[in-house]
Amino acid sequence: TSVNVQTKKAQRLKERINLQTGKYESCEKINLESLKNFKKNNLHQLLEHQDIGGRFAWNIISKAIPYASSLVGEISEQITDIDIAMREGYGWKYGPFEIADLIGAKWISEKLKNNGMNIPKILNAAAEKEGFYRVYKGKRQFLSIDGNYENIIRPDGMLLLSDIKLKSSPLLSNSSASVWDIGDRVLCFEFTSKMNSIDPDIMDLYKKVIKYIKNDNNFDALVIYNEGRNFSVGANIGLFLFAANIAMWNAIETQISDGQRTYMSIKKAPFPVIAAPSGMALGGGCEILMHCDAVQAHAETYTGLVEAGVGIIPGWGGCKELLIRLLNSKHIPGGPIPAIVKAFEIIGTAQVAKSAFEAKEFGFLRDEDGITMNKDRLLSEAKRKAISLIENYKQPTEEKISLPGPTGLSTLKLALHDLMQKGIATSHDKTVATSLAKVLTGENTDITEELNESDILDLEVKQFMTLAKNEKSLARMEHMLNTGKPLRN
Repeated sequence: TSVNVQTKKAQRLKERINLQTGKYESCEKINLESLKNFKKNNLHQLLEHQDIGGRFAWNIISKAIPYASSLVGEISEQITDIDIAMREGYGWKYGPFEIADLIGAKWISEKLKNNGMNIPKILNAAAEKEGFYRVYKGKRQFLSIDGNYENIIRPDGMLLLSDIKLKSSPLLSNSSASVWDIGDRVLCFEFTSKMNSIDPDIMDLYKKVIKYIKNDNNFDALVIYNEGRNFSVGANIGLFLFAANIAMWNAIETQISDGQRTYMSIKKAPFPVIAAPSGMALGGGCEILMHCDAVQAHAETYTGLVEAGVGIIPGWGGCKELLIRLLNSKHIPGGPIPAIVKAFEIIGTAQVAKSAFEAKEFGFLRDEDGITMNKDRLLSEAKRKAISLIENYKQPTEEKISLPGPTGLSTLKLALHDLMQKGIATSHDKTVATSLAKVLTGENTDITEELNESDILDLEVKQFMTLAKNEKSLARMEHMLNTGKPLRN
């Protein structure tokens, strides 16, 4: 049977419909020179290429930009409204007039003219001036229907970091993060690394900004926020895998322990720290949220401790924080075991909350954490929350918990055995889940003993390093980096 299935898979072909005949035909992958040599900062190169990719791109642009331009004054008096509608309503990364500026309004206009195509009035005006948008004296401006530039006026309650960056410089920065003054004695910590992944530079700047606020009487709170597509996809596993492949185990353990201390310094800071996530907040990104005093999340925030998918467990306090939250939850009565089992299920199966509302059900967000529907209002509402916590702020104290130890570990192992018997869990799933179970139950502790947060963190490091040295965990990481999909080994 397995041979037949493999044969069918090997024979599976991708087909496309022929719009002229209405029939399906073979669809072979096309190697496009226009895309192969395309540089993202040179759109002209793509649009001028004469292969099918270049012609297709120009065919879209040559129709979309003039069409959008022709609608100015008909569906809206302002180009900003049209750009917002296309971004928010259709999920475009840029609106049509923003795209035109990326290409160059003058370049588009001249190419349309050379092709004998009509050029709408506002497109012609943008070509003769500085484009559809410009920055003038620290203000972002748009081209109005009468051909003059007007300041973009943000509605009350809307604050964008991109506007702040036009008229100021970061107080602190490195290649992966920056710190900005957003007014009212509040600072903003912004990730700038690729996909906002957490790396040593970000950890280093965390330490610096905490010290900066402690020593500077001009600031009283910190908001962790950025305007990227994702808040953070988690730790940079590429750096981790590189270190593992050359057996830099001491360096890896140091990085994990240092990350724990850094996150704990965020949690124990003598001032309010608020996280304002949107998009994905996974792995180390999720752990940041859980160490802040409060979270103001965009409604469409995807949160989860997904480390099990790459063969490890959360190592920067994620196990500890979720465990403490569930143990203290009024929604999970009946002693420590139900809370431990829920944490085991959530982390062990790498569950991701699909919204900020669901994140509260999982325990990634607290009941009192705020949710913002309009992403453009997220920073403003996070700042307002930070300001509300400044007066009478009390630095968090060390939390203590009691865990069942070997008794609880046996319970989780029994549940894991059932999953293995049903074929739901793989052999390496069992290995990862067993390490996780040791952390969540306190391993060799006794229910009569009280554990500090540092005790749980030590268990995280110990089990993290055990898994990090496992070849099957490294295989999962490499597979994820190469394919973007989890490996079920």
